[in-house]
Amino acid sequence: MQITSRFSVAVHTLLVLYLFEGTQKTTSEFIAASVNVNPVVIRRTLQHLKAAGMVEVKAGSGGARICRDLGDITLYDIYRAVDSVEGSLFHFHEHPNPACPVGRNIHTVLDGHLADAQRAMEEELKKVTLRDLTQELSRNI
Repeated sequence: MQITSRFSVAVHTLLVLYLFEGTQKTTSEFIAASVNVNPVVIRRTLQHLKAAGMVEVKAGSGGARICRDLGDITLYDIYRAVDSVEGSLFHFHEHPNPACPVGRNIHTVLDGHLADAQRAMEEELKKVTLRDLTQELSRNI
């Protein structure tokens, strides 16, 4: 089980937009060079971030910029914007054997714990803003 790389690519993209704002045209090609992915991946990521109201993208090669306050964008917002996980974080095997006492009860025993774990992770993501990450980045440059 893994959260897709769309999440880390989106965070990386936003940090590039922040760091190079006003000094560099932040095109998909420029961002892709930092992330080390194909520019198509960045264009798709920017579409998701734009739909979530986090970035503005200029047509052609005009570049992109963050359009919300950095303190108002959490890691959870980014995680949801790029569909890092569809539905539940934990995928459950489809058909446990109802004739087996474990198979018959596995959902009752495990589902609540898995839902709690996902909620806990999501609550942690809600605590970290893009402003927090830009401050950490600035200390490390």
